[in-house]
Amino acid sequence: MSAAETSEQVEPQVRRPLRLAELWLLFLAVAAGVGAFAMVGLSIEDALPAHFWFESLALVVLALAAHIVVRIRAPFAAQTILPAVVLLNGVGLAMILRIQESGARGAAGADVVRNTQWSALGVVLACLVLWFLKDHRSLRKLTYTAMFASLVLLALPLVPGIGRSINGAQIWIHVAGFSLQPAEFAKITLTIFFAGYLVTNRDTLALAGPKVLGLQLPRVRDLGPILVVWVASLGVLVFQSDLGMSLLLFGIFVAMLYLATERFSWVLIGLLLFAGGAVLAWQTFSHVAQRMTGWLNAFDPAVFNAVGGSGQLVSGLFGMANGGLFGAGWGQGFPYLVPFSFSDFIYTSLAEELGLTGMLAILLVYLIFVERGLRTAITVRDGFGKLLAGGLAFTIALQVFVVVGGVTRLIPLTGLTLPFMAQGGSSLLSNWIIVAILLRISDSARRPSALPVRGQVGPGRITAADGEHDAGGAPGTTPTQIVRPVPGPSTTETSLGGEA
Repeated sequence: MSAAETSEQVEPQVRRPLRLAELWLLFLAVAAGVGAFAMVGLSIEDALPAHFWFESLALVVLALAAHIVVRIRAPFAAQTILPAVVLLNGVGLAMILRIQESGARGAAGADVVRNTQWSALGVVLACLVLWFLKDHRSLRKLTYTAMFASLVLLALPLVPGIGRSINGAQIWIHVAGFSLQPAEFAKITLTIFFAGYLVTNRDTLALAGPKVLGLQLPRVRDLGPILVVWVASLGVLVFQSDLGMSLLLFGIFVAMLYLATERFSWVLIGLLLFAGGAVLAWQTFSHVAQRMTGWLNAFDPAVFNAVGGSGQLVSGLFGMANGGLFGAGWGQGFPYLVPFSFSDFIYTSLAEELGLTGMLAILLVYLIFVERGLRTAITVRDGFGKLLAGGLAFTIALQVFVVVGGVTRLIPLTGLTLPFMAQGGSSLLSNWIIVAILLRISDSARRPSALPVRGQVGPGRITAADGEHDAGGAPGTTPTQIVRPVPGPSTTETSLGGEA
């Protein structure tokens, strides 16, 4: 075979995975949600709830529609990501329905139909992203556009006329009868910016700088980006009174710095900066001091009965204690006694009726989702994809930790919502977009490589291309130094689409 003929080799025909495992997992996820809908009504009124058929049909249609789009556009993506999210979304809707059906005064804000509509819109957005985003690497071109978009999104709630203050936090905008929280979308655009910036500057951040006591420290001029993010996160805290989002944005950047450089010094610097900022905010801003006082002295009667005190936190703790090991059962507890039991405190509501066993199962589903995201970051072939997948997976992990840690009094309350489960349109939309991007990167990571066009090293091995220098090698490795196997069409992953 001539060299010209060799250079024209194309990707072999590979049979698409059947994704039967995902179908079975989706069936179980939907069954859990529909079963929860039914048990809510049967426990409260001995009949199916008023919204049972609407909720059940909506959950089935959304799950199947998402599965079909994934089957067509990302057939090699990990098969546990979508079922895990559908399960979390369905159980969350069931709890919102349960609180709404109680008819209690504290449940007046629960609206399962509206939250289902937001979930549907989130699935539609995820499908659109998955359909039109053919290659995640195209997002790298938007690195600085994403940075500009992030700044605009974070500043929107401060714009007169559209910005709204709810419960003391200036984090909402109100346009055409809809309220949105722009910072929920800023966490995605910031992750894209961080991934694009760090994949370009990782060598400088990882290798340059002095060593002190065996700890690799960055150069002073390289501290600029982390200081900017530190100031920006403090700005969100100061001007918008949003402790949770401030922690989330700063945590994402520090985690992605560590992923890019593998230098613990960045984590240490980030923790020191955050600790300093937190102490300063504690001493300066009343809303932060109020959260800290409610955390440290939750059972003090004066703090418990104060406006904005620890009453909600303590009520949630007693609700979880009432759930015990196996829970009171759907419709048998009193979760509606906790204010915002359908949003900020939905974790305590679920803990009361599902018990410790049920909550560990839900945390395990989150763990599976995050593990799939991190596994995708490990296996994807380009540096930008590694950082983007790792950052998005960490975003969900950190948000779950902050919410669960807050309601269990491990850390102060922050005001974030539990991903995919709590009532809130902005959170649902942004988190479903994260799912779509992770599915796209997962498909790229698990898709069999094309046959070599140039630079073939040996049978079944090719070199990295397009200037990428991150395929598991050390920072600074040149593209010609990195080789990787080309999976054949007869491998288990290719023929069956099994999990890696």
